[in-house]
Amino acid sequence: MTPESNVRAADIHYRIWNEFLEMPGLRLTLGQACRLWDIDPATGAGVLQDLVDAAVLRQVGGYYVRADLGRFTA
Repeated sequence: MTPESNVRAADIHYRIWNEFLEMPGLRLTLGQACRLWDIDPATGAGVLQDLVDAAVLRQVGGYYVRADLGRFTA
């Protein structure tokens, strides 16, 4: 991986995580995420899996949601 691709990967991770932070109820399929962020499915799957592995997102069925969604009560 080149330094430029490392920067791009970090930017994509940050951009996706930031969207989930700004919209706590956001839930997206892989296809929806790829269209929203204009990324190819392989990149999208990798980034979303990285965020699941980091415990900031979780996968519920075919959807990706914030990992803390539903864990707090009002």
